[in-house]
Amino acid sequence: MEIRNIAIIAHVDHGKTTLVDSLLRQSLSFRDTLHLAERALDSNDIERERGITILAKNTAINYGGYRINILDPPGHADFGGEVERIMNMVDGVVLVVDALEGTMPQTRFVLKKALEARVKPIVVINKIDRDAARPVQVVDEVLELFIELGANDDQLEFPVIYASGLNGWSSYTPEIGPKDTMKPLLDTIVKTIPAPNTDVSLPLQFQPSLLDYNDYVGRMGIGRIQSGKMRVNDIVSCVRLDGSFKEFRIQKLFGFLGLERIEIEEASAGDIVAIAGLPDIYVGETVCNPGLEKPLPKIEIGLPTVQMTFGTNTSPFSGREGKFVTSTKIQERLFKETQKDLALKIERLDASEQWIVSGRGELHLGILIENMRREGFEFQVSQAKVIERVIDGQKCEPFESVQVDCPLESMGPAMELIGSRRGQIQSMHTTENQCRLLYVMPSRGLIGFMTDFLTATKGYGILNHTYLDYRPMETMDVGQRKLGVLVAMEEGISTAYSLGALEERGTMFIEPRTMVYEGMIVGEANRETDLAVNVVKEKHQTNTRSSVKDFTVVLKRPRQMTLDMCLDYINDDELVEITPKSVRMRKMILTTSERKKFDSRRRRQTDEEIE
Repeated sequence: MEIRNIAIIAHVDHGKTTLVDSLLRQSLSFRDTLHLAERALDSNDIERERGITILAKNTAINYGGYRINILDPPGHADFGGEVERIMNMVDGVVLVVDALEGTMPQTRFVLKKALEARVKPIVVINKIDRDAARPVQVVDEVLELFIELGANDDQLEFPVIYASGLNGWSSYTPEIGPKDTMKPLLDTIVKTIPAPNTDVSLPLQFQPSLLDYNDYVGRMGIGRIQSGKMRVNDIVSCVRLDGSFKEFRIQKLFGFLGLERIEIEEASAGDIVAIAGLPDIYVGETVCNPGLEKPLPKIEIGLPTVQMTFGTNTSPFSGREGKFVTSTKIQERLFKETQKDLALKIERLDASEQWIVSGRGELHLGILIENMRREGFEFQVSQAKVIERVIDGQKCEPFESVQVDCPLESMGPAMELIGSRRGQIQSMHTTENQCRLLYVMPSRGLIGFMTDFLTATKGYGILNHTYLDYRPMETMDVGQRKLGVLVAMEEGISTAYSLGALEERGTMFIEPRTMVYEGMIVGEANRETDLAVNVVKEKHQTNTRSSVKDFTVVLKRPRQMTLDMCLDYINDDELVEITPKSVRMRKMILTTSERKKFDSRRRRQTDEEIE
């Protein structure tokens, strides 16, 4: 059976995973499709909740005597490491583009990685049945993007397929008609994508690009066999990333078909398989025949651009809700994550229970935090900061390409907001009701930006951004919250009486009967400065009868702060306390008097620097 290895790449929400669903449904038997859920490859709970792909997945289908191995990487730029490390496993890509939205910032990102890997592209214009779809114009946009990214002549001769992944049909022409098959797309894959350029007679070379875990066999490495053969019970040698060798026996060998992992006895060059037998196999290592160790090139991953400080929970409520709270457990979990996510970097701060965790964006780190919280970890994190670098003797910071789509009536507030964060407008396109703005701005300006942006656009704005490069650092402060916060000054249980009296001071984040401690952030102030407040005060009771009847206290609904909102909201002197049950914001310095002394010293230092 001939093999075709492809990756399906796209911008977020352009229908990539739904398209894979249709390919699976039409290639599996009727019995199998009874159990095929929507977005079947998005198996992670967070993926299904958010509707995005976070981890690269692989599957395979049989079609007309061919085995088509399909890899489904994330579309979001924050998970670009997943895209970069699978490109050595495939010989072609299917680029999915929305028939209405056209090319987007992350379309550029994933296509750039594919062109750099010199793989054969196929373009699918998806959602062709949408109202106001403009397939002809979108094909022109895709061609312009190919030329702009430096595609060679062979890559520019890409075939175009029109499809509706949701309805399960594809076509060679953009006309909508009665269609019920993905055959045109499958035929194009078989015809266009070359077979793996491999040699079975050469010594074994296998490099895992993905990792998986099974309770019975432990960790498994997933990758493509670049040359040679492997069999169950073979003794092989693993070339470690540090150059050392480790021999082990292949205990299990798995192939893929549909949603199932199938146990096999033998696999040859070009196959995508999972192997078990080495408990600590890592991404990027090379499995070879003993005595013939020739490592494959290391998988190159882009450098991280954003970092947070993780630490053990130091609040008065530490240890009450979490299952894993010690520094040993947290460090073990963080370094375990780096074994399967090459884009993540961990560095422990000397003589402290803190770690600097670096990733590709706020979402990248936010997903790690959410996974740890659900696993029972209790810890605290600082505000996200961009990673500065010195290039040619000049301090530089990462810049991003930002695309904004919003109603025409919100264009003014959106432009004013982005301009205040040092965004430089590159282009503007307007229609009767909508506008599209393209900016280049510092990554620093995007930290804590989303909430203000949604407010400015009344919730109708759509923001997409992707990393560009490092440029000379902006001298002005960008990305800091303008308003101060309401900070609890006593530990206890909040009361309706005290919250009602504080409503005119700002917006509350907590409800009555909430446990608070000194230094915990309980609301947003109306002013630019922080305000220490007493939210646990109860109404004074006396023995004197009053002729005035007490009225029921009616409170405004507090602002619900999710984990992502908290990470966006905090300033550099604040932390987010994360437990399996709660997410709280707090000041780094909890004691009110100590915080005032620190603030006064910092203001004096600032005044002296200005003088």
